[in-house]
Amino acid sequence: MEILVEKYLESVMEEWDDLCTCEKCKRDIMALALNNLKPMYIATDAGSVYVKANTTFNPQYATDVVLAINAAIKIVHNEVRHE
Repeated sequence: MEILVEKYLESVMEEWDDLCTCEKCKRDIMALALNNLKPMYIATDAGSVYVKANTTFNPQYATDVVLAINAAIKIVHNEVRHE
């Protein structure tokens, strides 16, 4: 799931005005988004191929990831943890 969040993070962040894009905020957004998504652990190459195919052909995964990122951005944007 981390790979999917990384894949969509930048494009979703670009849609927000006045959003801090420092590494700390990006990590906070990723962590919050990942905490709200169902984990997908991969232990083999076959598992990796299965997950990649499943996430590519099932648009619900992308929708869930984008929604989780947007929710995380809203939290981080309203409660920035740095100056």
